[in-house]
Amino acid sequence: MASSNLDWQTDDKREHPAPLTLENVHVSYATRRGKVRAVRGVTVDLHAGESLALIGESGSGKSTLGLAIVRLLPETAEVVPGVITYRRDGREIDVLKLKPNEMREFRWSDCAMVFQAALNAFNPVLKVWAQALDTAKAHGWSDKDAVRKRLVELLEFVQLDPKRVIDAYPHELSGGMRQRVLLALSLLLNPQVLILDEPTTALDIITQRTIIKLLRELKEDQHFTMIFISHDLAIAAELADRVATMYAGRIVELGTSEDIFYRPRHPYTLGLIRAVPTVSGGFEQLFSIPGSPPDLVELPPGCKFHPRCAFASERCKQEEPELVEVGPNHTAACWNWIQVEDELKRNPLHRGALNVLDTAVVSEEIA
Repeated sequence: MASSNLDWQTDDKREHPAPLTLENVHVSYATRRGKVRAVRGVTVDLHAGESLALIGESGSGKSTLGLAIVRLLPETAEVVPGVITYRRDGREIDVLKLKPNEMREFRWSDCAMVFQAALNAFNPVLKVWAQALDTAKAHGWSDKDAVRKRLVELLEFVQLDPKRVIDAYPHELSGGMRQRVLLALSLLLNPQVLILDEPTTALDIITQRTIIKLLRELKEDQHFTMIFISHDLAIAAELADRVATMYAGRIVELGTSEDIFYRPRHPYTLGLIRAVPTVSGGFEQLFSIPGSPPDLVELPPGCKFHPRCAFASERCKQEEPELVEVGPNHTAACWNWIQVEDELKRNPLHRGALNVLDTAVVSEEIA
């Protein structure tokens, strides 16, 4: 678990304005069946220097939200309504109103995104050095020696041999090496915000541990703010200061890692944690959340989780709850969050939150 998961709340960090603010962001896709409502009314501040993890099942809107921030959504997507505000040098920038040339400047120099399919992020016919130089030139950095020096420093920081990597084509590198090269390239222009979309997917456990360790070290050394998108709760527990649970395009719970993994107040978050397999102790029956995520074209009325929820009431079937405060700096969108709290008093998360953290500890020991 991130050792500084309460640091963002200190007075020092509160004095610094949030570098990124999302207000009532909606993203929809036009399809033959109708409008897919992938993101619905997301509002969140990203505090300076913090790591925010977005967790949830596939289709919950995590990746779409990340792509919306850097405006790399497909042409069929629409971001209306909503405001994405980026703060730089005392100025507020409305990201959704940037012109194409301004948006190109914003990407990589202000906000960079690392995708889960590292190979697809590279130009297959360009060597690593050429890709770095192209990125630098596109942002007005034409000093080749300075670019090369910066790239070498970053490659060394992510524990790669620059002599081996800098003149290699992407296909000549292993999956773990490509992911580390992509991390280095994403930080080439020293962005203030880094978005990582499932950066450890399809990597073996040892390589995953390397990437996680590097992310911690890079964040401390380069002083960037991070959005970490993952379905792996153990990794989120390690890296995140705060965690946002997403379901059917909305944030349904938001709090510190401690609160989310030890004191969840939304039934969906509780279900995700209880579904984490045990890594210590005796045999136990695996828990799973019943049913499937909703159809984003034809969403159910009321709370979108109510068809799968053991705590659902008649009100849940008719009215969709908004985020409400359930503790200090902890919000949840649930009419019956007190019942969830009572359930945890009766049945503490011995195999839920503790297992998430146990998994992180075991992974650390493997490394």
